[in-house]
Amino acid sequence: MELPDSEIIPLQRDPLLPPEPCPVRWRRSARARRVSLRIDPTRGDVVVTLPNRVGRKQGVALLTEHAGWVMQKLGGLAPERPFEAGGSVPIGGVEHPIRHDPTRRGGAFLEDGALVVTGEAPFIARRVRDFLRAEALRRIILAARPHCEGLGVAPRAIRLKDTKSRWGSCAPDRTLAFSWRLILAPDWVLDYVVAHEVAHLREMNHSDRFWALVEQRSAHRHAATEWLRRHGAALQRMG
Repeated sequence: MELPDSEIIPLQRDPLLPPEPCPVRWRRSARARRVSLRIDPTRGDVVVTLPNRVGRKQGVALLTEHAGWVMQKLGGLAPERPFEAGGSVPIGGVEHPIRHDPTRRGGAFLEDGALVVTGEAPFIARRVRDFLRAEALRRIILAARPHCEGLGVAPRAIRLKDTKSRWGSCAPDRTLAFSWRLILAPDWVLDYVVAHEVAHLREMNHSDRFWALVEQRSAHRHAATEWLRRHGAALQRMG
């Protein structure tokens, strides 16, 4: 059965209110045993998963049945924050206005507390992302150095990703990977995530020995975890 990739479906959360537009993304899964719904806080839509041989009509029926819950959850998501002139972007947790200056060159750079973006307007978002990725890698490498020296370890490589569910990872080949969006969080949150993954170079597990190493390298474990739990979805909505 052919399904649209995504569409807008009017849902009525309250019989006294008019229908509201609901962004829906369809997903078919051979492993699914029933129709299911989940909210994607990054893309700001509801994902409807259908088993094989189950049609869109049943997905719409489930959406309609849970319209109140769906629209409440979507309404509670952090708003989208595009990278655009006149907006702002948190760098190290500190808001920096985005200032467009088409008369200058250099891509994007920090100046007087602002992120200056040069070139033509259609390229602003891309140039902001390029700057943030480069700055994230620079700060992550700087943060990793003392943790590696303190634990007597060395990564095979440090790479950036744009993961949706993990802020960092340590592969069996000792490659460390981090979400570039950590640059948007406060420095102490970034430092904790780096310390966490570096500790995996000694302990590839979450044993008591591992957590002892993390506590040795970072005093912000619980605060940083809570910060990411509360604000992580908002970081995913930026750009």
